Amino acid sequence: MDAPSAAPPTIIDAHCHIATTEHTPRSFIDGAIANMVTALVAQGVRASPKMIASMYLQKLQDPLCDELAADMAEAGIAKSVLLVPDFTYALKDTPLTIEESFLKHREVLLRHPGKFEVFGGVDPRWGADGIALFERSLKEFGFRGLKVYPPCGFSPSHPDLFPYYELCAHYRVPVLLHIGPTSPALSFETTNPFMLDEAARRFPTVNFILAHGSVSFTEECAMMCSHRPNVYLDISAFQSTLRADGSGKVVKTAVSRGINHKVIFGTDWPVFRLQGNQQSFVATVTREDGPLADLTPLERELVLHKNIERLLANARTAVPERATA
Repeated sequence: MDAPSAAPPTIIDAHCHIATTEHTPRSFIDGAIANMVTALVAQGVRASPKMIASMYLQKLQDPLCDELAADMAEAGIAKSVLLVPDFTYALKDTPLTIEESFLKHREVLLRHPGKFEVFGGVDPRWGADGIALFERSLKEFGFRGLKVYPPCGFSPSHPDLFPYYELCAHYRVPVLLHIGPTSPALSFETTNPFMLDEAARRFPTVNFILAHGSVSFTEECAMMCSHRPNVYLDISAFQSTLRADGSGKVVKTAVSRGINHKVIFGTDWPVFRLQGNQQSFVATVTREDGPLADLTPLERELVLHKNIERLLANARTAVPERATA
């Protein structure tokens, strides 16, 4: 009699976005497309900017996350974290205000109960109104964290962010911040993970997640995770480094540093939808000979779901189903 097959692992994708142009400036998208075209031309692929733009924009037509929920089910992803970067101060061609974006994300929470969490972001230069909106997202909308986007032109340790971090400490929710390059529409000057150090020291009870930490500034991210108790990293955008064999080499490097209690799975959906779907990205990371092959069962669980679950476990935020309009 055959032995029963092992149960599939529990997976939480801690880095996703709504696939729509409503929340993202066209200048940001055009910059990302320009990079895609340059890369394809360098590889000898004949691709016009118009064709790539059309293909990419077709993948940004899921404003209620119905396609994402279906992809998650197919890939065995139990839950995803939706991130709301605030581009509205830096890039004036953002279609929605940040408050409108928050309300759209709350709608997704209500439409797909239990499938999503949301980290809301507000540019700190919006002042008191931004702080009030962020607190409202925790108290009323059921959001579970803060998204910080330094390429919009500020340091993650800028004093204007301290009131946000104080709210995160009070409501016991984590902060996820972008590090490394982004669309050429924005600056890279403030994306070094060391720029977080002051905030990490000032707010020791707030947990900070360095997005894309297995891809950008990898040595600096690993050092921060090793020596700052409240700093973590996610592996999102690992797809940008995949070779033809889909080896996931950067993930293997990230989980070989002795910080697997700090490493968090993420895909950055829908950024890489032209390269594959969630099932293919999960398979790259979890296959038997993949980058997690040398980990203990506990370490695999930490990376795939337990680390992010631990950071969300004590949140004192609203239940989305009961949030007020």
